[in-house]
Amino acid sequence: MTEKYKILVKYIKDLSSETPDIETYLYVKEYISKYKLGIDISSKALKNKMIEVNTKLKFEDQEKSKKKSYFEIVYSTIVKIDNPIKDKEELQKIILVDVQNDIYPDLEKSLLDVLHNSGYQNIKFSKKVDFESLYQKRFN
Repeated sequence: MTEKYKILVKYIKDLSSETPDIETYLYVKEYISKYKLGIDISSKALKNKMIEVNTKLKFEDQEKSKKKSYFEIVYSTIVKIDNPIKDKEELQKIILVDVQNDIYPDLEKSLLDVLHNSGYQNIKFSKKVDFESLYQKRFN
Protein backbone atom coordinates (compact mmCIF):
# COMPACT_ATOMS: atom_id res chain seq x y z
CA MET A 1 0.00 0.00 0.00
CA THR A 2 1.35 3.42 -0.88
CA GLU A 3 1.14 6.30 1.55
CA LYS A 4 -1.47 8.85 0.53
CA TYR A 5 0.36 11.72 2.18
CA LYS A 6 3.73 12.77 3.49
CA ILE A 7 4.42 14.97 6.51
CA LEU A 8 6.85 17.68 5.37
CA VAL A 9 7.08 19.74 8.55
CA LYS A 10 5.64 19.69 12.05
CA TYR A 11 6.21 22.36 14.67
CA ILE A 12 4.72 24.16 17.66
CA LYS A 13 2.87 27.13 16.21
CA ASP A 14 1.58 28.58 19.47
CA LEU A 15 2.01 27.76 23.13
CA SER A 16 0.38 29.14 26.26
CA SER A 17 0.78 28.34 29.94
CA GLU A 18 -0.98 30.74 32.27
CA THR A 19 -1.03 30.64 36.07
CA PRO A 20 -1.62 34.19 37.31
CA ASP A 21 -0.26 33.96 40.88
CA ILE A 22 0.99 31.66 43.65
CA GLU A 23 -2.46 31.25 45.22
CA THR A 24 -3.80 30.02 41.89
CA TYR A 25 -0.81 27.71 41.44
CA LEU A 26 -1.34 26.09 44.86
CA TYR A 27 -5.09 25.73 44.23
CA VAL A 28 -4.58 24.26 40.75
CA LYS A 29 -1.88 21.87 41.97
CA GLU A 30 -4.48 20.35 44.31
CA TYR A 31 -7.35 20.23 41.78
CA ILE A 32 -5.59 19.69 38.43
CA SER A 33 -6.91 16.13 38.30
CA LYS A 34 -10.31 17.67 37.43
CA TYR A 35 -8.87 19.38 34.33
CA LYS A 36 -9.93 18.01 30.95
CA LEU A 37 -8.10 17.73 27.66
CA GLY A 38 -9.86 19.22 24.63
CA ILE A 39 -8.87 18.79 21.00
CA ASP A 40 -9.67 20.95 18.00
CA ILE A 41 -8.40 20.24 14.48
CA SER A 42 -8.50 22.66 11.59
CA SER A 43 -6.90 22.67 8.16
CA LYS A 44 -6.38 24.88 5.17
CA ALA A 45 -5.24 24.17 1.67
CA LEU A 46 -1.87 25.48 0.54
CA LYS A 47 -0.25 25.48 -2.89
CA ASN A 48 1.17 22.39 -4.62
CA LYS A 49 -1.14 19.76 -3.04
CA MET A 50 -0.11 20.77 0.47
CA ILE A 51 -2.35 21.19 3.50
CA GLU A 52 -1.65 22.93 6.79
CA VAL A 53 -3.21 20.94 9.65
CA ASN A 54 -3.45 22.70 13.01
CA THR A 55 -4.14 20.55 16.05
CA LYS A 56 -4.98 22.46 19.21
CA LEU A 57 -4.88 20.83 22.63
CA LYS A 58 -6.37 22.70 25.59
CA PHE A 59 -5.94 21.44 29.12
CA GLU A 60 -8.31 23.41 31.29
CA ASP A 61 -10.70 23.46 34.22
CA GLN A 62 -14.27 22.80 33.19
CA GLU A 63 -15.62 24.20 36.48
CA LYS A 64 -16.46 27.84 37.10
CA SER A 65 -13.61 28.26 39.59
CA LYS A 66 -12.07 31.73 39.79
CA LYS A 67 -8.63 30.24 40.38
CA LYS A 68 -7.55 28.36 37.32
CA SER A 69 -4.60 27.82 35.08
CA TYR A 70 -4.80 27.53 31.33
CA PHE A 71 -2.63 25.44 29.02
CA GLU A 72 -2.86 25.37 25.23
CA ILE A 73 -0.66 24.22 22.40
CA VAL A 74 -1.24 24.56 18.66
CA TYR A 75 0.78 22.06 16.66
CA SER A 76 1.04 22.74 12.96
CA THR A 77 1.71 20.00 10.42
CA ILE A 78 2.34 20.60 6.74
CA VAL A 79 1.19 17.61 4.72
CA LYS A 80 1.69 16.91 1.02
CA ILE A 81 -0.96 14.78 -0.65
CA ASP A 82 0.91 12.49 -3.05
CA ASN A 83 -1.84 10.90 -5.09
CA PRO A 84 -5.01 12.59 -6.31
CA ILE A 85 -7.83 12.04 -3.85
CA LYS A 86 -11.24 12.04 -5.45
CA ASP A 87 -13.29 11.53 -2.32
CA LYS A 88 -13.72 14.36 0.21
CA GLU A 89 -14.27 11.81 2.99
CA GLU A 90 -10.93 10.17 2.25
CA LEU A 91 -9.18 13.54 2.64
CA GLN A 92 -11.07 14.24 5.88
CA LYS A 93 -9.98 10.89 7.25
CA ILE A 94 -6.34 11.58 6.37
CA ILE A 95 -6.49 14.94 8.20
CA LEU A 96 -8.60 13.88 11.18
CA VAL A 97 -7.25 10.35 11.77
CA ASP A 98 -4.07 9.42 9.92
CA VAL A 99 -2.12 12.65 10.43
CA GLN A 100 -3.31 12.88 14.05
CA ASN A 101 -2.15 9.33 14.80
CA ASP A 102 1.26 10.22 13.35
CA ILE A 103 1.78 13.48 15.24
CA TYR A 104 -0.06 12.87 18.52
CA PRO A 105 2.81 11.26 20.46
CA ASP A 106 5.01 14.34 19.83
CA LEU A 107 2.14 16.72 20.52
CA GLU A 108 1.19 15.01 23.79
CA LYS A 109 4.83 14.97 24.94
CA SER A 110 5.18 18.68 24.16
CA LEU A 111 2.10 19.57 26.22
CA LEU A 112 3.18 17.31 29.10
CA ASP A 113 6.63 18.96 29.05
CA VAL A 114 4.95 22.38 29.39
CA LEU A 115 2.80 21.13 32.29
CA HIS A 116 5.78 19.54 34.04
CA ASN A 117 7.92 22.65 33.52
CA SER A 118 5.04 24.78 34.84
CA GLY A 119 5.31 22.99 38.19
CA TYR A 120 2.74 20.19 37.70
CA GLN A 121 5.14 17.22 37.61
CA ASN A 122 2.68 14.40 38.29
CA ILE A 123 0.36 15.01 35.33
CA LYS A 124 -0.23 12.16 32.90
CA PHE A 125 -3.00 11.75 30.36
CA SER A 126 -4.54 8.41 31.29
CA LYS A 127 -6.50 7.81 28.11
CA LYS A 128 -4.95 7.69 24.68
CA VAL A 129 -6.96 9.58 22.09
CA ASP A 130 -8.67 7.27 19.61
CA PHE A 131 -8.91 9.45 16.52
CA GLU A 132 -10.59 6.70 14.49
CA SER A 133 -13.39 6.44 17.05
CA LEU A 134 -13.80 10.24 17.23
CA TYR A 135 -13.98 10.35 13.44
CA GLN A 136 -16.61 7.60 13.31
CA LYS A 137 -18.75 9.33 15.97
CA ARG A 138 -18.57 12.61 14.10
CA PHE A 139 -19.56 11.28 10.70
CA ASN A 140 -21.94 8.45 11.57
